[in-house]
Amino acid sequence: MSEHASAALDLVAPRGYCAGVDRAIETVERALDELGAPVYVRGEIVHNRHVVDTLAERGAVFVPSELDVPEGATIILSAHGVAPEVYDNCRTRGLNIIDATCPLVSKVHAEVRRYASRGATVLLVGHADHDEVIGTRGEAVEQVIVVEDTEQARTVQVPDPSAVALTTQTTLSLDDTAAIVAILHERFPALQTPTKSDICYATQNRQDAVKAAVGDGADLVLVVGSQNSSNSNRMVEVGQAAGAEAHLIENADAVDRSWLAGKERVALTAGASAPEVLVREVADLLVGSGFVQTGDELPSAEGVVFALPREVRIGSAD
Repeated sequence: MSEHASAALDLVAPRGYCAGVDRAIETVERALDELGAPVYVRGEIVHNRHVVDTLAERGAVFVPSELDVPEGATIILSAHGVAPEVYDNCRTRGLNIIDATCPLVSKVHAEVRRYASRGATVLLVGHADHDEVIGTRGEAVEQVIVVEDTEQARTVQVPDPSAVALTTQTTLSLDDTAAIVAILHERFPALQTPTKSDICYATQNRQDAVKAAVGDGADLVLVVGSQNSSNSNRMVEVGQAAGAEAHLIENADAVDRSWLAGKERVALTAGASAPEVLVREVADLLVGSGFVQTGDELPSAEGVVFALPREVRIGSAD
């Protein structure tokens, strides 16, 4: 009998692809089907190495900048969104733009434009080096200040404390941002905020599911996702904060067998840009090690679907 025979593997849901990621990946697939290779993609379409490699095998060419795309070619903009300057460069080069920006990220861009047009300084809570934040800040570079942590929230200075607004990177943890936002509200009583949180439904749902799994007794949380996936990293942090050991893994090969020793219940989940096939490979590894699988076979049933960009809807049912 395996040493883990009495231990459980809990497949956590929701997990994996959110509506924005699903839309972005299908956009590239449709473009390849309809236009043929090569189709150029600015940056990683989503932050997952397996997804990028799979699409590259089909003929997608991932480039760091729109300036690397041949004039007149098709370019797909990633789910993370880009600054207005990128659109300008694309038009100058005569590129056919297919915009796969997640609609929830586009919402934050619109908020920044609106606040900035009123003369407000926009405090953008997020990670300064993340693609989404770089693109969002580009909407009003002179008026956006990125706030990464509580220390910066306590020290950030603005030209006019009566004209300050708040926006947030969509893939953060509500728990993490709560302390930052509380400090900003205390320092700037006139702080303008969106009517609805910028943190996306999928990010919050996946974090809540991790908390619930730990609450149900999981002593190890494995999150499938790439190292540069913000929402995946936040899920790991949420699991750790809830009291479990938690690790971010790219795939089954990244599982350290020593993590499993003495564990009674392992919760397996995935970030919003990780494909289910990778989750299944990890699950097979754990089942093969003697863990008894429980939980949700289906990765998610969140009921959210975003329409594809019109450029890849032609002649389709969408």
